[in-house]
Amino acid sequence: MITVVGSFNMDLVIEAPRFPTPGEAILGKNFRRACGGKGANQACAVAKLGTPAFMIGAVGQDAFGDEMLAGLKALGVNTSSVARRHDVASGTAMIVLDASGQNQIVVANGANDTLSAQDVQRCERDIRASRALLVQLETSMDSVAAALRLAHDAMILTILNPAPFAPVSDELLRLCDWVIPNENEASQLTGIAVCDLTSAAAAAQKLRDRSQANVLVTLGANGAWLATDAFTGHIPAFQVEAVDTVGAGDTFIGAFSVRVAEGADVREAARFGCAAAAIAVTRRGAQASLPSRSDVEGFLSARS
Repeated sequence: MITVVGSFNMDLVIEAPRFPTPGEAILGKNFRRACGGKGANQACAVAKLGTPAFMIGAVGQDAFGDEMLAGLKALGVNTSSVARRHDVASGTAMIVLDASGQNQIVVANGANDTLSAQDVQRCERDIRASRALLVQLETSMDSVAAALRLAHDAMILTILNPAPFAPVSDELLRLCDWVIPNENEASQLTGIAVCDLTSAAAAAQKLRDRSQANVLVTLGANGAWLATDAFTGHIPAFQVEAVDTVGAGDTFIGAFSVRVAEGADVREAARFGCAAAAIAVTRRGAQASLPSRSDVEGFLSARS
C-alpha cells in the first residue's frame, strides 16, 4: 500500500486558442469539470496502476466533495480517513488550456488548507502499514511535516513532490528518501534556473547536497534528470502528440512511486513514469487520462 497525504481540487477547465494577456477577455470553448488535486491525482495514479492507495486529505461538505470522493472510490482508493469540512468549500482549480495543450492554473485551496498534523497523526497505523508515503505541498506544511516524520521514524519510504513551490526547511527535506520537483520548483529550491540538461544536473546535485535525498527533476517533454547513488543522468521522454498536459506530472510521480516501492531499478522506474505520463498527455482530463498497468506495459513493450 502507498499512503498519499494531499489535496483534492475540482478542476474547472476552458480551452482557448491562446492564453489571455492581463486585462484581456478572449473566447474559449469546451468547458468541463474534472476531479483533480495533486494528492488525489497521485493516489488515483497509484491505484490505477494496481497498487492499493490510502488517501489522507480534506474536502468540503459540498457537491464537489461528494463527486471527488466518489471518483477515488470508483478507482479503489481507500478514502476512509478523508475529512469532511462543514465550514469551508472543497478545493477548486481554474484551468485554461491553450491550443498546444499547455496550461495555466489558479487554485483556491479551500478545505485542503485545513488538513492538520492531528488529522495525519490519527492515521499513524495506516502510514506504518504502508510501503511508501507520498506527499506534496497543496496541504498545510504542518500536515506534510507530520506525515514525513511518522513515515521516516517507521522507516517507510518517503517521497516528496514539492509542488506547488513553497519554502521548505533542510530539516523537512532530510526526512525524505526522494525529492521530485519539476524544473520550475527545482529552480526555486536551488536558485539555479533550470533550462536544459546541464542546469537540471546542477540543480539536482545542489538539492541532493541540501537534502541528502535521492533527487529526480521532471522536465516535461524532455523527460527527467536523476541524481542518486545508483545512477545519475538523463531519462528521455517518449515523443507523443499532447492534447492535455494537466495531471501529467502527477501521473509520472504516481507511476514512479509504484515502481520504486516495488524495488525497481531507479532508471527503470523513471522510464515507467515517463511512459505513463506520455500516455496521459494524449488523453483529456487529469484523473480521466490515467493509464492502467497494462496500458503502460504495452506502451513500453511496443518501444523496446
